[in-house]
Amino acid sequence: MPLKVETSLEPMESRPVEEIPEGDNWLYEPKWDGFRCLAFRSGNKVELQSKSGQSLARYFPELVEALLALKPKQFALDGEIVIPDDHGSFSFDQLLQRVHPAASRVKKLSIETPCIYIVFDLLADSRGNSLVKTPLKERRELLQDFLSKIDNRNGTIQISPATRDITTARRWFGAAGAATDGIMAKLLDEPYDSGTRDGMVKIKPVRTADCVVGGFRYAAKGKIVGSLLLGLYDDAGLLNHIGFCSGMTNAMRQELTPRLEKLIKSPGFTGSAPGGPSRWSNGRSAEWEPLKPELVVEVGWSHFTGGRFRHGTKFLRWRPDKAPAQCKLEQVATPGAGAMRLLGKN
Repeated sequence: MPLKVETSLEPMESRPVEEIPEGDNWLYEPKWDGFRCLAFRSGNKVELQSKSGQSLARYFPELVEALLALKPKQFALDGEIVIPDDHGSFSFDQLLQRVHPAASRVKKLSIETPCIYIVFDLLADSRGNSLVKTPLKERRELLQDFLSKIDNRNGTIQISPATRDITTARRWFGAAGAATDGIMAKLLDEPYDSGTRDGMVKIKPVRTADCVVGGFRYAAKGKIVGSLLLGLYDDAGLLNHIGFCSGMTNAMRQELTPRLEKLIKSPGFTGSAPGGPSRWSNGRSAEWEPLKPELVVEVGWSHFTGGRFRHGTKFLRWRPDKAPAQCKLEQVATPGAGAMRLLGKN
């Protein structure tokens, strides 16, 4: 029996808000920082679909194998692919390593650093019937029943914790930054509206940090500053590259370029430094200019993992009143609730 749901289904989207909404009609979940993935099984065929509609199946063979091992032959799931690190959290860098052209490399990584699929929605049941028009409240109950009956001995497939308790949701939100990427809030009476943002919102924490400008990159066109390379000092006094900032006006870039060029001096970073060309970046986009560690900038950030800001930061202001040596890594320390503990794992 074929699935009665489109396997090219777009995932339901969310819109950002600043505050966690309150009320009996909301369900709260941690916002996982991984690869969004719709999983479809029809008979002996499994497809993993990314948020952009691309196939992920070749990059996560262990997940395909786990889904094929389930007794139900028909279903569709929505969830997030993550890879646990050695500290009870998740590593986005290890996820990126999976997107590799060599099947042998992917296979090796799937054994060394296996993924987890955190499921938060059921889009088609074990008979292949579509549930996209079913309210979330019912879909969540069906998902819990579906996953409670499967043989999942290796733990590859996990259900995302969810709560209707605002206090618990706020506690999860307070732990965001390392363990998770924030909070999702979903309306219980809403169907699965593919591609829309009406029934689901996301709340991400925004924190600030004072960082040393240890280098910069020129823009792709013209000899003008494209991005600032940010650093923080560790306990050994080494300046470590921890991300970048590019949210500046063109006028600011024009004014800043000659100022930075006067400060060019190696090494820039004395600890971890920006990488060179790779399959993700090449040519001029990977080149950077080292600076004397004199300038301090305050940036806004939301997620720090693996020694780096997970996303680009937001330029807020210059801090001439702050000494570079005062810019320490302890600024980005986040509460360690532990992503694995949120899943009930030690």
